[in-house]
Amino acid sequence: MTELPALGVDFGRVINDASSHPSGDDTSFLQGDEDVMLATPAMKGAFHSLGRLSLVFERRVWIVSKAGARTQANTEKWLAHHDFFTATSIPQANVRFVRRRKDKAPVCRALQITHFVDDRPQVLESLRGLVPHLYLFGPQDRSSKPGIEPVLTWELAEAAIESSMQ
Repeated sequence: MTELPALGVDFGRVINDASSHPSGDDTSFLQGDEDVMLATPAMKGAFHSLGRLSLVFERRVWIVSKAGARTQANTEKWLAHHDFFTATSIPQANVRFVRRRKDKAPVCRALQITHFVDDRPQVLESLRGLVPHLYLFGPQDRSSKPGIEPVLTWELAEAAIESSMQ
């Protein structure tokens, strides 16, 4: 049986742009009040690109995020407040939280993820050999790692992901 492509995406600094919070505080999901947390913007282009990729992947797009209980609750509130699921056509049931970053690998295995976008090289390293297409998102360390493609923006991520499917 041929494996259907499925996309996994981290939340913090990939969908949610905590570093661009209006207050300049990138810890809004860890401390502060709900209004402050909800004011955190989305990463530029994330909703648009994920909406298009949701069509390409036939809605097999999953958010796989490391979060404690408070951050998980805040993430769920943020996604609802920003109407993420309607804007992207990603099913609301397609969100998985793990307590440790290393726990993303078993989730990706269970969901048969073929493409994964994360801002942490160590997460992507842990997925090497399991997930065929790995993308390091954002302005983090750009040093070349075999099998991990750096993508600075969602526009570049979308292009790289679509290119891998041709």
